[in-house]
Amino acid sequence: RFVFDSLFPSIIENSNNMLPKVVKRRVHALKRLQAQCANIEAKFYEEVHELERKYAALYQPLFDKRRDIITGTVEPTDAECEWQSDMDEEEELAAEVKEKASIEDAKKEEATPEEDQKGIPEFWLTIFKSVDMLSDMLQEHDEAILKHLKDIQVKFSEPGQPMSFTLEFHFEPNGYFNNAVLTKVYKMKSEPDPSDPFSFEGPEIIDSDGCQIDWHKGKDVTVKTIKKKQKHKGRGVVRTVTKQVPNDSFFNFFNPIKASPDGEMDEDSEFSLATDFEIGHFFRERIVPRAVLYFTGEAMEDDESFEEEELEEGDEEVSNLCSF
Repeated sequence: RFVFDSLFPSIIENSNNMLPKVVKRRVHALKRLQAQCANIEAKFYEEVHELERKYAALYQPLFDKRRDIITGTVEPTDAECEWQSDMDEEEELAAEVKEKASIEDAKKEEATPEEDQKGIPEFWLTIFKSVDMLSDMLQEHDEAILKHLKDIQVKFSEPGQPMSFTLEFHFEPNGYFNNAVLTKVYKMKSEPDPSDPFSFEGPEIIDSDGCQIDWHKGKDVTVKTIKKKQKHKGRGVVRTVTKQVPNDSFFNFFNPIKASPDGEMDEDSEFSLATDFEIGHFFRERIVPRAVLYFTGEAMEDDESFEEEELEEGDEEVSNLCSF
């Protein structure tokens, strides 16, 4: 596939060179029309962004109710808790599995009396630990902090402002930092590049801004203190010095690598930037709107099915190319 793709542009270029001059002239006219289409498409995506902002306001009361149930601020009524279970799947469970589950539930209830349970404990932490993209960033020392995460919200830029969206991570008071909300702004571009208008495929994230975390003294998990021994060259005296060095943590998410203004970045930086953009998009499009399904694992089953379908299509495409 790679070989074919790399040869394809040169094949097209050669065929264009073989066209009569008068036909080439008309092809140039078609390209001008195509560029105008790209500009119209950019306007379309601007309106889509506005529509997203409008509907985000309609979703928000439901997300607020979700937050209140998770944190235990409100207790849902019996009517609100009614849900149609898939009885066929339940009946298919083996009796011994059911029994084992009942025993485990009983143990949990003994360990944590039901009357002491409030809301849905560790809701967001469970999602972080279950989703590969997020668990890859998660360190053991992050978990105690994320137990205090009570909500994640997405806010869209206002009309007339440059296109962007903001992720807001809302925390209850905790012993790690003073911030009630940690934010990450993703700046977007939705216009064709004048030098390459045909590459336009819709809005793309071009940069992100994090926030300053006001850590309590000695609680900053994004750094660690190390001790090093230094020996004086002349006197031979040995002394121990301590210094802080960067530490792996999810909370580095709020101190992102910045896109280079001139576009010149090393391979590692480019990968880190692309990963950051992918994670921001995943929070916006998947995690926040479908949080309960990631908590139960149902959304991940859907994601896996989608990946399998993509793989099957890819395999078919490769075989077709081979036959070509």
